[in-house]
Amino acid sequence: MTPQIYLFILLSISSCFGCFFCQSILPKIEEDIEKLKADFNSNQSDVADGGSIFTERLKSWTETNEKKIILSQIISMYLKMFENIGPATSKLHVKNIHNALHTLNDNLTESFKKVNDLMELARLPMNDLKIQRKAVNELFPTLQKLLLDHSTAHIKRKRSQSQKRKCRC
Repeated sequence: MTPQIYLFILLSISSCFGCFFCQSILPKIEEDIEKLKADFNSNQSDVADGGSIFTERLKSWTETNEKKIILSQIISMYLKMFENIGPATSKLHVKNIHNALHTLNDNLTESFKKVNDLMELARLPMNDLKIQRKAVNELFPTLQKLLLDHSTAHIKRKRSQSQKRKCRC
């Protein structure tokens, strides 16, 4: 993985938060990532096999709140990676990157909770009769919420478009 990918992820997070944290550490992080690349021999040709792991997934997440959700998961994956790299964690550049990731992760706790909600939903045993009964009981309020939210967004969009047509500034 190239330092550009790491920087892309850090910049994406920074743009979501509008924070200056990332901007102030980016030059140092870039140096540290170069050292990390050397540690991992990530310039070898086999690294490019199969495409990217994170940046391609980020492309389809366009809204700021959506990006926070996927970025929280990506940051947690990096933190897991750093937990598993062993003796390299004693190196200063690795500690710097790890600390930066922890700081970013602290800002993403609410989004991480949303990821956990999604994961819990995916694990629901939908073949369990009790779960099915509860789901049927919640079906109308769920559809109602979805349709009302969709309708409200549609009305706002129409209102915004009509205001743009009226105003010929």
